Amino acid sequence: MSPAVFLQYVLPHRFLSSLAYRAARWQFVPWKRWLIALVVRKFNVNLSEAANPDPESYASFNAFFTRPLKDGVRVADADAKAVLCPADGKVAQMGRIEEGRMFQAKGQHFTAAEFLADESAAELYRDGWFANIYLSPRDYHRVHMSLKGTLVETLHVPGRLFSVAPWAARAIPRLFARNERLVCHFEGEHGPFVAVMVGAILVSGVETVWSGEEIPAYAHRVVRKDWRGKGITLERFAEMARFNYGSTVVLLFPKAMLSSMESIAAESPVQLGQRLGTLA
Repeated sequence: MSPAVFLQYVLPHRFLSSLAYRAARWQFVPWKRWLIALVVRKFNVNLSEAANPDPESYASFNAFFTRPLKDGVRVADADAKAVLCPADGKVAQMGRIEEGRMFQAKGQHFTAAEFLADESAAELYRDGWFANIYLSPRDYHRVHMSLKGTLVETLHVPGRLFSVAPWAARAIPRLFARNERLVCHFEGEHGPFVAVMVGAILVSGVETVWSGEEIPAYAHRVVRKDWRGKGITLERFAEMARFNYGSTVVLLFPKAMLSSMESIAAESPVQLGQRLGTLA
C-alpha cells in the first residue's frame, strides 16, 4: 500500500473537511486572495469563462469556487434525444451496469444497490447505464440536469470521504459506495433516473437548488426525504446542485431508457451540455 493510500485510511476525514469548509468561507482578505490566486495559478483556471472574471472581487474562496459561467459559454446538445453531461470535468468511467455492478477502475467494482443504499431502487438500474464524472479544482462546480425531471426522493447516505481522484479509485475498493453522498431520484418523461453527488476529503459540501445546503452536516444514518407532490421539476440543462468544493457526480439510467452511450475513454475531458448518451 502506498503512503498516499495509507493516509486515506487513517486521516480524520470529517474533521479535515470541516476545517476546509470554514477556511473556504473565511472572508479575511489576505487569506481569500492568496487561496484564490494559488488555485488559479496551480490549476490554470480559465477565468475568462466566468460571469465575474475578477478574482479579487469574490467575498470568499467558496464564492469563487462556485462561480457561475457567462451566458452562452456552455450550451446543451441540440438533439432532444441527447443525454447531457451534467458538469465540466473528466470521465472517471461510463458504460453499462452489469448485473447490478458498476465499474470503478481496473480490478475495482461496486454495486448499484450499495451505492444507492436501496436494493429495490437499484433493481431499476440492474442492467442499465451509468456515467461517473470527476470534477477537478479548475472546473466549473455547478451540476446541471442531464434530462428534464421531477424530483421524487433524496437520500443522504453517510460514509467516509476518501479522495475520488483516479489514483484513489484504482486503489480503494468500493470507493464511491463508501463515501458520503446525496442520492437524487428523478422521474423523467422517459422514465426514472438518478444523479448522485459524491463527497470527498476536503471537498464534501453539497448544495441543491431545491433545499440549499445538504452536506454538511454529515449524516450518521441514511436520511431519506420524500419530495413527491412538491412540484420540483427541473428542465434539461437547468442547474440542480453545486459542490462547495468539488468532487464527483454519477448518473444512472435504466436499460430501456437509452439506446446507446458515447464511447468516451476514462480520464477524457468533458464539458457541461455535451452528449453522453442517446435516449431510446
